[in-house]
Amino acid sequence: MADNKQATWGGRFTDGPSDLMKWFGESVSFDQRLAPFDVAGSKAHSAMLAKVGLLTDEERDAIHAGLDELLGEIDEGSFNWDASLEDVHMNLEQALLEKTPAAAKLHAGRSRNDQVATDMRLFFKDACAKLGEAVETVMKALLAQAKAHATAPMPGYTHLQRAQPVTVGHHLLAHLEAFARDCVRFSEVGDHANVCPLGSGAIAGSTLPIDREFVARELGFVDEEGEPRLTANGMDAVADRDLFVEFAG
Repeated sequence: MADNKQATWGGRFTDGPSDLMKWFGESVSFDQRLAPFDVAGSKAHSAMLAKVGLLTDEERDAIHAGLDELLGEIDEGSFNWDASLEDVHMNLEQALLEKTPAAAKLHAGRSRNDQVATDMRLFFKDACAKLGEAVETVMKALLAQAKAHATAPMPGYTHLQRAQPVTVGHHLLAHLEAFARDCVRFSEVGDHANVCPLGSGAIAGSTLPIDREFVARELGFVDEEGEPRLTANGMDAVADRDLFVEFAG
């Protein structure tokens, strides 16, 4: 179990919350799915810190090795998720500290705010790409069936009543059109997610000599020409939740 100082609220309160509030406040039971993206963000950030001289190469390598070990434990199901640490980020941070003292420097130039925002954008990019591919697979199957039954007659309905004779192919192609719009939406949301917020800090960036473009390239936040795409305003970058609504819609 984590002590109060390890919790995100630990710097403000001396006593811990009630069990009810712990249950209400934890998110690791569902946000642990962000672990691969959190690890990717930490590896890119630590690589950047080494590039600009804020970490030694040895410290970077130790952090990367520790993160790889943690991801392996998660994949094999042996990682111990601790609800008292509240979320995936604190769980990974504390576990990494147990593997290497260099982990104490990992938050240089980074806030929990831009870390979470980066994880979510990586998650939505990945989810949109996978869902888009899945929908395209369904569309191909529908198209094959529509061709196979292009002339098979069936009744067409409107307002729950038979209206006009159509073919099975015509009926299936109607669903194909709807799925095509879904593909466009997933592509658009994925594109909106493809902007790197890391380096925004809590709300107003960092005074450290960080290299946001390097991190964006490392994480794949780039345009078609391979140029980095960065959020422009730190306050908006860490507060923006538009993607949640777009993805759910």
